[in-house]
Amino acid sequence: MTPSASTDVVIRTYGPGQIPPLLDTLADIWADAHPELTDTPAGDADHPAVTALRRQVLGHLKHEGFTLAAAYANGSMVGFGYAFPCTAEYWYGDLLPQIPEHIRAGRLMGLCELAVAPAQQSKGIGSRLHAALVAAIAPEWSSLLVRPDNTAGRGLYDRLGYTYAGPYRNEPGGPVYDLLLLQVQAAA
Repeated sequence: MTPSASTDVVIRTYGPGQIPPLLDTLADIWADAHPELTDTPAGDADHPAVTALRRQVLGHLKHEGFTLAAAYANGSMVGFGYAFPCTAEYWYGDLLPQIPEHIRAGRLMGLCELAVAPAQQSKGIGSRLHAALVAAIAPEWSSLLVRPDNTAGRGLYDRLGYTYAGPYRNEPGGPVYDLLLLQVQAAA
């Protein structure tokens, strides 16, 4: 019997101090997974969107509980996701009054990125990365931002059980994202 593609993939988790040496690989995977944002051939390390991703990841390393999950196939990283525990005030900003109190009071995980190389998509890797982050952080709620036109990402988040909470702009004049919420089920 031949092992399935899912079992050939190994998921590893990393803390903040382990991330800087991985940054180039993370940026390459992210650029490959998001060609619509880079408007250039995959792997353009100088593209402003890739530079912004690097800055974002490095900025988020300061958050206590920061966790990165990486997927490896045949020894090469093929996907990653990262998240950290955060307060509702930090994560929801101006949208906070619209978030129900029981969600605001719960332990929250902010899922910042989840990217899988195109050749490895639709193999369950994104779900496994998400599960690894949830296991490491143990939140009651998870929340993320997704571009409304990101149908592949939105399909994954719908399958994972995320629901739409409202439109969200994380900077004045910036793009409007869909804010999604997931009530995380406690392990049995």
